[in-house]
Amino acid sequence: MELAGLSSYLISFLTFTGIYAVLVLGLNSQWGFTGQFNIGIAGFFAVGAYTSAILTTPGSPAYLGGFGMPFVVGLAGAVLASVLIGLVIGLITARLRTDYLAIATIGIAEMIRLFIKNEDWLTNGVRGIAGIARPLAGTPLDTPMGYLLIVALFVVLAYFLVERAYVSPWGRVLRAIRENEPATAAAGKSIARFRLQAFVLGSALMGLGGGLYAHFFGFLSPEAFKPLYGTFIIWVMLIAGGSGNNRGALLGALIVWGIWSGTELLTGMLPSEHATQGAALRVLLIGVLLQVILLTRPQGLLPEKPPRLIAKGAGKTQRNNRSS
Repeated sequence: MELAGLSSYLISFLTFTGIYAVLVLGLNSQWGFTGQFNIGIAGFFAVGAYTSAILTTPGSPAYLGGFGMPFVVGLAGAVLASVLIGLVIGLITARLRTDYLAIATIGIAEMIRLFIKNEDWLTNGVRGIAGIARPLAGTPLDTPMGYLLIVALFVVLAYFLVERAYVSPWGRVLRAIRENEPATAAAGKSIARFRLQAFVLGSALMGLGGGLYAHFFGFLSPEAFKPLYGTFIIWVMLIAGGSGNNRGALLGALIVWGIWSGTELLTGMLPSEHATQGAALRVLLIGVLLQVILLTRPQGLLPEKPPRLIAKGAGKTQRNNRSS
């Protein structure tokens, strides 16, 4: 029984890690690539989760639903809704400086959360949406391990997408904007357009993470998208792992979620009268971890390594030409 319980916990832990990994990759495409300080991750996370839930749940008089769409359609809707909202927000904020962008995005994220909380006809308000089906319901693969494999597949796809974007000419322009915006503009690049594209890409991945979360957890409420869970922890994961490095983003998600989950187990063993202090202590621990990393290793555990601009074959040809 203990072995079965440990296996179940490990599968759940890895599934949550995979969902957060998708969110961190989305943030990395904004902050790590372009330097866009988005503190409104929770807003896109919530939009993706609720869109997928509304599209796939059966009918209910309490909220908008009853479409009964397949899991894949729900995820596609989550991504599309996040892209549309990201496009609108990006058009408004693409020209803002980093600090103003941070203020704007956190305000918009709170507006989205409060809208979800108060519009009962759409989201059932604080009562939330229950009965969100898993993608493989009714099949032999409808198991926690089956859903873990699905999440792992989407993590691989998201990683492949952002990694290809990073090494592409488009990704080089984004990094040039991050490092020296005036020089990039002088080279004839449209700063606002490239920022908007990176912002929309990150929003799409955050919406995807929200959809995966909805179908894994099976229940949604506005409390799940508070800034602590939907923004702060994701930022810590990226900074700890290595901003600008996609592998660092994955490593950060694994380590920080491991610490967060481990401290939850420890505080759960405390007497009930100390449970509240224990929960606050977990947040303090993550904050201290972030400060230690910023002081001792500000580039993260896996620092960014810019890709080579010359292919290996081309470099060999150039060396041969020099020798001849």
